[in-house]
Amino acid sequence: MRLILQKILATFAKKIIKKYQPKVVGITGSIGKTSAKEATFAILNEKFKTRQNIKNYNNELGVPLTIIGSKSGGKSVFGWLFVFIKAFKLLIIKSSNYPEVLVLEMGADKVGDIGYLVDIAKPDVSVVTKVSPTHIEFFGSLEGIAKEKRKIVTCLTDADTAILNFDDKLVMAMQEKTKAKTVTFGHNELADVSAVEFQNETQDSVVKGINFKIQYKGSTVPVFLPHVVGSHQTNSALIGAAVGLSLGMNLVDVSVGLKKYKSPKGRMNVIAGIKNSLIVDDTYNSSPEAANKAVESVAKLDFENDTRKVAVLGDMLELGEISEKEHFNLGKKVGEDGFDLLVAVGQFRNEIIKGAQKAGLENCVEFEDSKIALNSITDLITDNDLILIKGSQGSRMERIVKKLMAEPESAKELLIRQEKEWID
Repeated sequence: MRLILQKILATFAKKIIKKYQPKVVGITGSIGKTSAKEATFAILNEKFKTRQNIKNYNNELGVPLTIIGSKSGGKSVFGWLFVFIKAFKLLIIKSSNYPEVLVLEMGADKVGDIGYLVDIAKPDVSVVTKVSPTHIEFFGSLEGIAKEKRKIVTCLTDADTAILNFDDKLVMAMQEKTKAKTVTFGHNELADVSAVEFQNETQDSVVKGINFKIQYKGSTVPVFLPHVVGSHQTNSALIGAAVGLSLGMNLVDVSVGLKKYKSPKGRMNVIAGIKNSLIVDDTYNSSPEAANKAVESVAKLDFENDTRKVAVLGDMLELGEISEKEHFNLGKKVGEDGFDLLVAVGQFRNEIIKGAQKAGLENCVEFEDSKIALNSITDLITDNDLILIKGSQGSRMERIVKKLMAEPESAKELLIRQEKEWID
């Protein structure tokens, strides 16, 4: 049934793209896709009639549904019939409201995924955020991941644009594999679009957000992103800026658009916690590089009082044979970066704790899973703690965030996976 749906949706989506000829921005990478998509949408929507992926629709069903502009039919025959009717109407009757630009996040869980998606909607602008060992058990190696991701740029023509991460060697190597002109982004000032003068803004034990400037061809614009921490959070803004600039916008347009950008839920967002604590909620997903960046970013936050730093870390899943090593390394990073307490949750908790103890952190607590952790996690928190909470989707670490929130009634507004199908 799913394969039949895929074929029908792909056929409709291709025909709709052919008829309306919107500009297509394709975004892929191991980490940072959704944040990049959101920032790109915020910027482009200032000038163009723009649509982005509905929810997290970034796969073989979700991308065509976004092109059609419809939610999934789920398990309902009538729901899918409605989707097909909507698609058919778009082909029969010319809609004046169809988007000028589609910003499409394209995910890859296995070999062939990116090729399939770019065949449905070949991008005019392609973005690769990062290559890291996310889903590595399905690709075999970092090079295998890079080979799949680069299909989003190898499909481009010399009239198109590839936007590549200057700070990632595997991504930059893709420059040799595409006919498109390239625009680079990164923290290195040699990148075409770079972040300079970065700083976390804190006041009275409160994280206000991050300040930095976007630099392009000798010009700069200031950017402030509220309620987030970490220099890696600038990448989403840089990507959005690079896309906007490649489509004829200027830095002033970019700056205006970014004022409407809000970091997606579960991505280094700062939330008030119990006992005057602060939670850095990074629970959308996890991988070695993203987890290490999160630990490093929280470790660098400085407050005048004696704020205790707590890392509550769940499993990083789908790492295959490198799982134990990467969890050990993550725990070691926590210890080396000066955290005061480690709470390890999930099947790899022992490896995380072993790594932390190797680095000299003895104050460690473990829980079998996030549900069990709810029974006593509040007892571990003291006044004014700064708490990083992170883990892969399967770890369900947002449960712990909700338990520690000062206002758990705001969970639906602030946290990921609060829809009916996730609540247990």
